[in-house]
Amino acid sequence: MKILKTYGADASAADSVIQQLEERGAINTAKVDVVVREILSAVRQRGDARVREFATDFDGLTDDQPFLVGRAEMQAAWDSISEQLKAAMRLAQANIRAFAEKQLPRAWSFRPAEGMEVGQIVRPLGSVGCYVPGGRYPLPSTLLMTVIPAQVAGVERIVVCSPKPARETMAAAYLCGVTEFYRIGGAQAIAALAYGTETVPAVDKIVGPGNLYVTAAKMAVSHHTGVDMPAGPTEIVVASEDGDSTGIAADLVAQAEHDPEALAVFITSKPELALEVVLEVKRQSQGNQVAQQSLAAQGVAFVTKTVEEAHSLTNRLAPEHLTVDTGADLRWVKNAGSIFIGHHTPQSMGDYISGPNHVLPTGRNGRVRGGLSVLDFVKVITVQQYTLDALREVGPHTIALAEAEGLVGHAESVRVRMR
Repeated sequence: MKILKTYGADASAADSVIQQLEERGAINTAKVDVVVREILSAVRQRGDARVREFATDFDGLTDDQPFLVGRAEMQAAWDSISEQLKAAMRLAQANIRAFAEKQLPRAWSFRPAEGMEVGQIVRPLGSVGCYVPGGRYPLPSTLLMTVIPAQVAGVERIVVCSPKPARETMAAAYLCGVTEFYRIGGAQAIAALAYGTETVPAVDKIVGPGNLYVTAAKMAVSHHTGVDMPAGPTEIVVASEDGDSTGIAADLVAQAEHDPEALAVFITSKPELALEVVLEVKRQSQGNQVAQQSLAAQGVAFVTKTVEEAHSLTNRLAPEHLTVDTGADLRWVKNAGSIFIGHHTPQSMGDYISGPNHVLPTGRNGRVRGGLSVLDFVKVITVQQYTLDALREVGPHTIALAEAEGLVGHAESVRVRMR
């Protein structure tokens, strides 16, 4: 992990790195776009056969393994895990559900004028595909984070796809009552969910994080089916002026160990604190090969000239995970996927147990949206109704606007009902 000052002799190098980080989303997925589009096209044309070939080549799927994971296999996985892990999963399930229930939008209506009623109704999506990575680590937490909000929303068909699903992931699926779980992953799983195959009917929307191939595939099929957001390799920014270097370093290492492509950034106006953090990161990452790899490639501590510049840089990067010193820092934060406040709030708590979702926007998409939520699984549909008296009262204003735009048909559709 290197230190760069945004002023003085380092200014030019720091500016170059910052510009690269601002473009990171598009640059990263561009590396794999050609391969991903070939996979999508192959699955769309040949369905199950091509999915199985990819799953065999990439994930070691054997000829005797069906795509579908049966409920008996999920139950066996649940029965085999420790009581401690079962308790942790149940607590996470309860907290995620409670948080999603708070987020769920409600139906309402009101009358701006007598005889005129407007409002909204809320309806769940018909079907969703929840992608759960299955590469270096089992991620039962991601299954909980994607499936539970969909259940709270009332989605009728919830599909899980995960390559080489670990025992822990299947156990989480059993806990949640998942009935449609396919042992496929990568861009081929996204293709199956988007286009459908003989075994996997297409879904209305695909959610969940993944590597560059999964992220690029989701973006490529987004014109065909709904997707949540680019949720690629993990990102962390810690912005601190007086934090504890041990805790800061621990969070940086924790997120860096997800993936060699993970981004870990520390921002401060205190050169001494930056040095302490970098040295502590080096110490804590010893023996953690993935963390060392990502920190060496993407890890950087920026030292700014002022606190205000540190705040501005943080918002420019729009990180997936952001840690700040105190609640007062919320006043200046504009762009982030999820915020963690203070020394006693490690980012790992949000990854597993707090309740807010850990599927978060990467590639600076924190500028335009927050993390996955129950809102991703519902449609808010507006409703309006007039009586004849209300139409006669308000309709002439619509006619005036329609005629100003030259849309005479619009005007007439109102006029004929006012007679």
